[in-house]
Order: sequence, then structure tokens, then C-alpha cells
Amino acid sequence: MASLTQTPTPSPVAGPPPASRAVELQIGGMTCAACAARIEKRLNKIDGVSATVNYATEKATVQACGELTVEDLIGQVERAGYRAVPVEQRPDGDPESGRVRYLWRRLAVAMLLGVPAGDLAFVMVLVPRMRFEGWQWLLLALSLPVVTWCAWPFHRKAFTGLRYGATSMDTLVSIGIIAASGWSLYTIFAHGSADPSGGGWGALFTPGGSVYLEVAAGVTIFVLGGRLFEAKAKHTAGGALRALAELGAKDVAVLEDDGAEQRIDVRMLRVGDRFVVRPGEIVATDGVVVEGGSAVDTSAMTGEATPIEVMAGDEVIGGTVVLAGRLVVRADRVGADTQLAQLVRLVERAQQDKAGIQRLADRISAVFVPVVVVLALLTLIGWLLAGGTAEHAISAGLAVLIIACPCALGLATPTALLVASGRGAQLGVFIKGHQALESARAVDTVVLDKTGTVTLGRMTVVAVHPAPGRTRAELLRAAGAVEDASEHLVGRAIAALARAELGSLPMVTGFTALAGLGARGAVEGRTVLVGSTRLAADADVIVPAELAAERNAEQEQGRTTVTVAVDGTAIGVLSLADVVKPGAAEAIAQLHRLGLATVLLTGDNAVTARAVAAEIGVAEVIAEVMPADKEATIARLQADGRVVAMVGDGINDAPALARADLGLAVVTGTDIALGASDIILVREELDVVPTAVRLARATLSTIRGNFVWAFGYNIAAIPIAAAGLLNPLIAAAAMAVSSLFVVTNSLRLRKLSPSR
Repeated sequence: MASLTQTPTPSPVAGPPPASRAVELQIGGMTCAACAARIEKRLNKIDGVSATVNYATEKATVQACGELTVEDLIGQVERAGYRAVPVEQRPDGDPESGRVRYLWRRLAVAMLLGVPAGDLAFVMVLVPRMRFEGWQWLLLALSLPVVTWCAWPFHRKAFTGLRYGATSMDTLVSIGIIAASGWSLYTIFAHGSADPSGGGWGALFTPGGSVYLEVAAGVTIFVLGGRLFEAKAKHTAGGALRALAELGAKDVAVLEDDGAEQRIDVRMLRVGDRFVVRPGEIVATDGVVVEGGSAVDTSAMTGEATPIEVMAGDEVIGGTVVLAGRLVVRADRVGADTQLAQLVRLVERAQQDKAGIQRLADRISAVFVPVVVVLALLTLIGWLLAGGTAEHAISAGLAVLIIACPCALGLATPTALLVASGRGAQLGVFIKGHQALESARAVDTVVLDKTGTVTLGRMTVVAVHPAPGRTRAELLRAAGAVEDASEHLVGRAIAALARAELGSLPMVTGFTALAGLGARGAVEGRTVLVGSTRLAADADVIVPAELAAERNAEQEQGRTTVTVAVDGTAIGVLSLADVVKPGAAEAIAQLHRLGLATVLLTGDNAVTARAVAAEIGVAEVIAEVMPADKEATIARLQADGRVVAMVGDGINDAPALARADLGLAVVTGTDIALGASDIILVREELDVVPTAVRLARATLSTIRGNFVWAFGYNIAAIPIAAAGLLNPLIAAAAMAVSSLFVVTNSLRLRKLSPSR
């Protein structure tokens, strides 16, 4: 399966030379996927280095050989304009949460000052009679902190990029803000008025004198808002790895040779150590049971709803929970070798691959920014060569930069995401960031986890089969009384049904839990045995042929059966299953109508999986897979040319959610699954999945339309500005119309209807 999960590397070399070593660096200062690509490219230019940079986790994984030191690698990162420290020396705390606070403070100040500045400029321009002495100075006082301190993240990244010959969205935003602000400062200090020409329509078609600060402030506000939205989404995505790393037990009770227990930090556990796990505790690491028996809840790691029974000689997985009974486990794998640690690596590797998708705005601006700067310089030089005055040449050149100011571009993504998020909340969908939209339009296959996604994720009694001559009430009364004292999930389901139908249950005495088999107790003076087929056989329970046939038929459907016997004779069989969610079949039908193929992917047994798939209308089933196999299955589908959306809810789904082109997590799932996903399904009903796909497609289409308008407007207006025919006041009005179009286009998402 290794070929299905390989991470692309820049070097075609099969592997590092024997003398190579792995180095992990924590990277600081990245603001987009283009930053990660830039650092990766710089590191890979070094001889003997193969590096990948993960934008989601802000880590660089480097294979280095020769005489290179960690300091050499850090120096290369710093010369690219970013920060780096070895992972083991990274400061405590979450750096991404610090970035969220950093952006929020600047956005709050920008809104506090920029909104009044915009209102003031709007009134002063549209209603000249309301102008008062010094209004332009008030506008300057309100706007200057916004275009300097608040916009500093864009200026800093633009200056850093230019030092190394790179441009990005930050470059475009910074140039627009500086050009607009510089023109405004020139107007205010050179003329002392926002309309030195005396007003009138003629002023609109001559270069010179319009205050443009409110536009620069507006660009700052909207782009900061978009960056804040993205930083929050990225913080959540990185939380998947943090939550995974913290999932396991923190300490463990190690059994000494003399039988005494010593509680130690789990990091001190070594292969071969024996440790004790009591009911309700987490198994500290992967190992083999050497003593005791218990039911173990493995749903978080494997996705199976039914607890498994383990006894001496059985393997257990770290991160699972012991439900009943005391276990003594011998540690077989510790630290980085455990399945939980492998999950962390799978999620990180999958997120690395997805982080390679650069933002559309960055791809466009990489070409657009240099072109605009060159055109502005050519305009300046052209006017000077044509005999124009220096002031006229400078004003025309600045007009080109100003008209290219990406005001509408700054609105293109955040407004669409804002509207989509609001509509999505109404429909039960939360889009975490624009990366989720990059592949949404091309998705052609939806892979669904079974337990907790397609099904309810809990055991439910689905059939009651009394033996000939017995009644349903008699069967539930005996079974419910015994299981009411049990902590087993199957027992709880039986007791819940019995109480719901009968109201009250008799007392049980002499209750005994039979690890891995069932339970026994005395009810109203009679011995009642409730358990598996094996338990009934071991106890020589007499099972009527008709009842045995019904039990076999239930088992052939992949259901869990429980035989109930009174005084050695079976009085009935209960059948349990993890039932399908209401409306699941219709949701699958909607996905098919959208032209999407569906696959059921589960860690459960094949018989149960096929039964569920047949019930909901899914033709392709992949069953009995472990977490690594789920991730590998997604990679295999992608290698076959499919664009895959994955729907899941458990820890075991996290690598597959991260690997998929579009990850959708059910809100009732684990925090790790939610963190690894791109879209969160706020409602548990499965019909929200086709709604999420349609919303993601519509949002991406809207953003692309916004980009086309924003750049189209700039491209169309630049020649007019270069000809010296465009006053910045016209540019401001045109930008307002452009921004209004972008906002209006985004608002159309509010009319998106749920899937039918």
C-alpha cells in the first residue's frame, strides 16, 4: 500500500543516502500556501536536501546529508524572509491562535477608524455643501493608522517578498494601499483641498487632486477580515494534530515484578512493560492482554460500533477504552511506533498534500503585480518622453497603480465565504475555509464512513424473536432485568428497550458479568443467562430448532445476536445492529442525481457493511479496513483519477478526511475528525451532504466570478489611466461600483436552496 500514500517530493531520488538525517523545523511568518512553496523551493535548491513544507502545521520536514547543519537550514529559511526553529525548541502554546489575536486586534482598530472615515468621505464627495474647513485633515487622521499600522502585515510581507524577487496577494494589496494613500497625501499637502480645480465635471477627467484614503482603508478592512477568517480555519485544521497527539493516556499504572503498581508518565513506558487498565481507563499503548478479560470500546480507533471482547492473548490498541473488567497488558509498541502515532503522521502527511494547492488570488497576482508595476513605469516614462510635465507624468503613473488597487479583489473571497457561511449555518453546513472550495466543483466520488455517519453509531435492538410458546414481554422481562445491571453497550440497549416497553423491571440477584460472553443472574428465583451463541453452547442451553434458524438468519445479515435462556432453556433471541439514519437512502439518491459516485468505507465486517450499503443504495463497499487503509483507499481512488469527498466522524476517519480532496465531518464526531475536515455538517441527517457539495460548488463559482469581475475591471481601466484621462475620483467611483457588484454577486448565495 506504500505506493498509495506516497508524499510527492521535489527529488526523483528513491531515498536519502545512508548518511542522511531527518530534521524538522517549525516555520513562522507564513501567510499562505505560496509561502510554503517558496520556502520548500529554496530548501530544495541546496545540494543533498529534500524538503517538504506543511502550511497547515507550519513545519518543514527536511532530509539532509553531508556537512549541512540545522543552522544552515534555518539560515536559508530566514533569507527567504521567514522564521525557523527546530521543532523540539518551539515555544509552548499555539502560534496560530496568537496570529488570530494579532489579526483581530488590527481588524478591530481598522473598523473603528476606517468605517467613520468611509462615511465621512462618502458624505463630503456626494454633498459638497456639507464640507467644512479641515475635513480632509480629519479624514487623514482617521485613515492614516489604518493604512499604516493595521495594514502593516501586508506591507511587511510585500517588502520581504520583493527583497527576494517574489510577489503575492500581499504585494498587490500593499501597492494599492500605498498608491492610494500616497496620492491622497500629495493632494492634501499640495492643494490643501480635496477638489483644487474648483469642482465641476471637468475635474473628473483631469489627473490631480482627489482624496483616496477611504478606499485604502476599505481595502485594509476587507483583506484583514479575509485573513482573519483563514487564520481561524487554519488554527482549527492544525487542532486535529494537536488533539490527536493529546488523545492517549497521560500516565499508566506499570506492574512491578513483586505485583505492586507504580504510576508513571506514559512517555517512560518501554516495550515489554506490563501495565494495568481498569474499567473506564484508556489503554496506554498497543499491546497484548496477559491477564483478565473485558469489553473494549474501539469505535474511536476502528469505527466499529460494537465493543470487542478481549481475553488473554488478544491484542489491544492504545487509545481505546476498557468498559468492564481489569486488564493486564504487555506493551508491544510505544511512542512513535503505536497506531495512534501513525494516525498523527497520516493526518500530517495528508494535510501537507492539500496545502500544496495555492490560492487563486496568489496565482493571479504573481503575474498581475509585475505587469501593473511595469505599466505604471512605462506610463511615467512615456509621458516624460512625450513632453508632459513631471506632475502630469507622475499623476498618470500613480493613476495606473491606483486603478489596479484590488478593492474588489479584497472583497471577492471574504464576502462570498461570509454569505456562504451564513446560508450554510441555516442549511446545516459550515465551510471552514476557501481551501475546501478548490476541489468541490470537480468532486466526482463521495466516500462515506458507516458507523456514526450513515448509521446512528450505537447498538439498537432491531428484532425480538421469542421461542415457540413464549411471549415478547416474557423475553424482554428476563433479558432486561439481567442487562439492567450491566455496563456493556449491548446490555444497555437491551435494558433500554425492555424499560421502554414494560415500564419497570424486576430485581436481579447474583449478577455476574462473563467477560467476552455475556451475563448471568437470578430473576424472580430463576437462573437467567444472556449472551453470545458461544455462551449458550458452553452452558448446554437447549435451543429450539426454529429459534436457532431465526438466530442464524439474523447473523447472516451481519447483526449481533443475543440468546436468552431461563433455567437452561432458550426463551428467545434478540438481534442488535447499528441502524441506518432516517433519510440516508434519499441522501444517497441526491448524490447520484448530482452525478457523484458513492462508496461505503468502514472498519466493520463485510457482511454488515454490504447489508447497510444495500439498504441505502450504495453499490461499492470497502469493509474491514484500519485507519491507515482508509487513508490509503482515498489515495488509491485519487491515483485512479477520481476527485474524492470523504464523509466521516471518528478518530479513525481523520487521516482519510485530511487526505480527501474535500473532507466533511459530522458535527457530533470527534474533535480530531472535525479538525481534519474542510466542511462541518452541523446536522446529523445525511441529506446535508449533498447540500454541502452544492453549497461548496456555488461558493467557489461565486468567488471565481468575483475574481473575473475584479481583475476585468482593473484591466479595462488601466489603459484609460495610462492615457492620462482618468481622475482618481472616477477611479474611486468605479471601484465602488466594482465592489458593489462583488458584494451583490456574493449575496446571491443566500438564495441557495437545500438539496431535494
